[in-house]
Amino acid sequence: MSKRVNAGFNLKFMILLLLCSLLTGCWDRMEIEERAVVLGISIDSAGKDAEIREDEISHLRGKYPAPKQEMIQLSVQIALPGRIPLGPGEGGASGEGAQETVWVLDVVGHTVDDAMMNLQQQISGKLFFGHLRVIVVSEEFARKGMENLNDYLHRNAEVRRMAWLMVSKGKARELMEAAPKLERVPALYLSSTLDDAVKHGKFPSDYIGTFWNNSSKKGQEGFLPYIQIMKGDNVEISGMAFFKGATLVGVTKPFEIAGYLVIKGISPAGYRGIIHVGDDSQVVTIHATNRESEIKVDIKNGLPHFTITAVTEVNVEEKNTETLPLNNSHILEEIARENERSVKELMLGLIQKTQKKESDIFGFGELVRARKPSYWNSHVKTADRWSEIYKHTTFDFRVTSKVRRVGMKAE
Repeated sequence: MSKRVNAGFNLKFMILLLLCSLLTGCWDRMEIEERAVVLGISIDSAGKDAEIREDEISHLRGKYPAPKQEMIQLSVQIALPGRIPLGPGEGGASGEGAQETVWVLDVVGHTVDDAMMNLQQQISGKLFFGHLRVIVVSEEFARKGMENLNDYLHRNAEVRRMAWLMVSKGKARELMEAAPKLERVPALYLSSTLDDAVKHGKFPSDYIGTFWNNSSKKGQEGFLPYIQIMKGDNVEISGMAFFKGATLVGVTKPFEIAGYLVIKGISPAGYRGIIHVGDDSQVVTIHATNRESEIKVDIKNGLPHFTITAVTEVNVEEKNTETLPLNNSHILEEIARENERSVKELMLGLIQKTQKKESDIFGFGELVRARKPSYWNSHVKTADRWSEIYKHTTFDFRVTSKVRRVGMKAE
């Protein structure tokens, strides 16, 4: 009888506990009017007069001294309540007469969190990063190391792992104030530019979460989009900024992104190239449409040796002379052979560029870890050791190119 009473009491207690958990609601609820929604962040190195401009908000001179490190300039793009378009009907374009949708503020600080604290001191709403879409850092800042920035963003639970982190040529703050004609919200334009580049085969998917993941591996380094602002506040993807650890060590040219995509076998393909046929006076423009690749690793002379087998499919889009017959199979084979040669040179040049900087952005080291574990455990073991070995690794390229289409004209 006593056991039955205890069982009934326990059941009622569990039901009461369950009901209590359902009644708690959203424990961290905050009204939208109380938030300052941050859409974009930019970081530059601060000027020499930064300490003069800084108020004593997080420190007191002489009592709670500030960190002895170079100061940064942090700019944020904050959404203005009621100005952000909510749907297609409200999208519109920016330009003269259009209402501003964002508020750009900048502050200086000794660290990212210090700068955020200085910023919070100026605005009433709590800074909210749940809708943060882009973080832009200047090339100058990235070459000094981004450990502090990565640490701050990593610790902040509001920052999405699908935000874009990018490196700018020149001042990053200029991208916070850019007003492109195609989008009323600059941060969303930057974000959609990168999203569309991935969709159209112009850039690999490389959100901030992917960058952190690659940077944390022993056999791989991270890379980021390298962008610059153009005439009319437009934005160009000018290459890949590749890192060693958290420090920017090099930048590729825009067309070299295609070499990375071929090595990794990422489709759809999206780049166009110029192929010379016969003498230099005859050229055709080809458009890569599909890529596949396979990478094998062997140990030769005590070092990893990689064999990259790649297949690319191309369409012919244009020729510069009517005397070049595209209905001739020999001409199409010559175009394919010339493309194979160009792709090999492109891949080799990109790999050598990263080898000089000890930055394995392709993850060749991870292949060695996975497929040659005994070699890794006896000869490599650490990321620093792999960086040393990567400089001396060798490669073979086997590229096959196929011309699929020549367009609507027969010749």
